[in-house]
Amino acid sequence: MNNSELFLSMWTILAFISALCLGFYDVSKKVALRDNKVVDVLTLSICVSAVILSVPLLLSRCCPEVMTGTLFYVPTMNLQAHLFTLLKSAIVLSSWVFGFISLKHLPISVVSPLQATRPMWTLIGALLLFGERLNGWQWAGVVLAIGSIFVYSFRNRKEIHRKQVDRRYYISLVLAILIGACSGLYDKYLMRRYDHNAVQVYYTLYQAVMMIIVWWAMWGKEHRAHRRAAAKAGESSSIFHKPLYLANIANKSLLSIVMISVFLVISDNVYMLALSYPDSMIAVVSTIRRGGTVIGFAYGLLFLKETDPWHKILCMIGICAGLLCLAVGSI
Repeated sequence: MNNSELFLSMWTILAFISALCLGFYDVSKKVALRDNKVVDVLTLSICVSAVILSVPLLLSRCCPEVMTGTLFYVPTMNLQAHLFTLLKSAIVLSSWVFGFISLKHLPISVVSPLQATRPMWTLIGALLLFGERLNGWQWAGVVLAIGSIFVYSFRNRKEIHRKQVDRRYYISLVLAILIGACSGLYDKYLMRRYDHNAVQVYYTLYQAVMMIIVWWAMWGKEHRAHRRAAAKAGESSSIFHKPLYLANIANKSLLSIVMISVFLVISDNVYMLALSYPDSMIAVVSTIRRGGTVIGFAYGLLFLKETDPWHKILCMIGICAGLLCLAVGSI
């Protein structure tokens, strides 16, 4: 095996590891969102991720001689790199907000496959912007995986119409997919220029700051409404009259929120590491990564008892066949 083949094998393996973690990340989100508000879950999970990633950052600054050369070393970045990373934070956070909203109100076996169409848009961008060219096996894998999802989506439209689900949640899902595809293309641009650990650490910290500001503003708005209602009823309007949402959520779903953070940190790290390889292809990595939707399928069918199981199983088989073709074409 020559060096080029070794690189291809390694970034493909990393993409599959990222897909596995991303699947469990989706399941953890679904569990956490069951009884909690989107903004609370998103804020707390991002803050937990920021705490986890602050450890290698602090060690890299306090003990650089120990951390340098390890997989966890976080190098410094210049102002331009920080600005590019800040833009990534805004893009990813926008996608997450729309994605969390849709996941809270739609079945996971609907959201997961539709989210998995993201590689199609990333593929189009990769062909147009980066000039990537797929071989026969890779094209077969992309067509199988995305084609299976489109067949499922077309079949599922009648069920959506029959249940009269609020269309806003599907609009949120579409926006999450399109913004996420833009994020994937932007990731390749960043990974060719900056260290993947530094980008992940700083964009997570920026996201934490953004979400704390958003959460505080939303909580303040609700607290003012509570004070007005309490004043009308002649009750106390103390800020401690009603417990904070984050205190409530910690009592209910702390473990699932921590698992959101853990799976996301691992998934993002190996995903960015895969893109940092010179021969990696964002079209292939993105498609493989979205193969984690199979885990969401399985969870929805086995534990949530969602409808139309055989159709969804056939869709899973198509996605798995596509991923197998991608793996063969990338080694």
